[in-house]
Amino acid sequence: MPRPVKWRRVAFLPETTYFKPAGIPLRVLEEVRLSVEEVEAIRLKDMEGLEQEQGAEKMNVSRPTFQRVLSSARQKIAEALLQGKAIRIDGGNFEMAPPIIPPVMPGVGWGRGRRGRLWRQQS
Repeated sequence: MPRPVKWRRVAFLPETTYFKPAGIPLRVLEEVRLSVEEVEAIRLKDMEGLEQEQGAEKMNVSRPTFQRVLSSARQKIAEALLQGKAIRIDGGNFEMAPPIIPPVMPGVGWGRGRRGRLWRQQS
């Protein structure tokens, strides 16, 4: 019996999911498919500049798994750029990360007045 799939945590879904070389009709292009988690690994490592350990934590995977996902993504991107292929972003085994709620700053938000009544300070 195969091991169950572990879902990778993703905090960003790209709005643009298809890239192709200019001037070449779509019908004659080969495609390279990048999964959403491969795009997330590229974003964490190359755009945010995180170390592999930190990226792995954010994606809820081990560091070696993060390295494999990142290497796979980079290989596919290089193939598409150097061989003139289109890139399609879709699919994968991922879950959306919970949204980050910023902490309440002192003096902003709900609090108790002198007589214990709730009040809300406008900022």
